[in-house]
Amino acid sequence: MSAETDLKAAKVANASGITPESLRSTLAEKLEAQHVAIEDISGGCGQAFEAVIVSPLFLQKTSLARHRLVNSVLKTEIAAIHAWTPKCFAPDEWARKQAQEKATLPEGV
Repeated sequence: MSAETDLKAAKVANASGITPESLRSTLAEKLEAQHVAIEDISGGCGQAFEAVIVSPLFLQKTSLARHRLVNSVLKTEIAAIHAWTPKCFAPDEWARKQAQEKATLPEGV
């Protein structure tokens, strides 16, 4: 990106007030999340985020119900950004996923 583009992106991010940390904090608090990872995929302008959220509140809920729960918690924030992509896991699902990923890594990594 050029310096001008970087400056514009920073202004947009500052105007919305939405940061990966503010999203993480809200999700951790309101969803009792055990793990929250937020990535700004907008190139720095703060308008597109991906998230991995692990919460016991997701137990016994469908994927749609999980997304609705997350979206209800972040209703104001989602209205202020361009794109939001959450990946929601119950703690047991997350543990299995982590174990599976670890098992597929080459030795020594």
